[in-house]
Amino acid sequence: MADIDRNAPQKFHVSHLREEDFKVGGLRPYASYRDLGFAEASHGLAQAHVIRMIPPCTDEVRKRHIHAVQFQMIYVLKGWIRNEFEGHGEQTMKAGTSWLQPPGIKHTVLDYSDDCEMLEIILPADFQTTEV
Repeated sequence: MADIDRNAPQKFHVSHLREEDFKVGGLRPYASYRDLGFAEASHGLAQAHVIRMIPPCTDEVRKRHIHAVQFQMIYVLKGWIRNEFEGHGEQTMKAGTSWLQPPGIKHTVLDYSDDCEMLEIILPADFQTTEV
């Protein structure tokens, strides 16, 4: 993980929607990402991206895992996603649903719609994901 300079001034930054900004090969191989540029603008303090899940949901997607983060918020923009969270069971999140995912909570993606799109905000920008 990269060091964060919490004293570095954050930069004003705007990210306008451009379809060509969605890229594969990001955090998850089963999704395309539009990086909103917050990691650079905040000197690593935070990361924000729009995630488009790539159908179909496969066994690779369904691997149980945790994230070493301080803060993780997800908001469903389109479609739906069904997850299972340790101690909270299955949850179906649909367009307009948001959730705070506590640090280290074990969770599994179970399924998602073909048009599933989410906004994710994470602190810090650089973090580890571990299968459990």
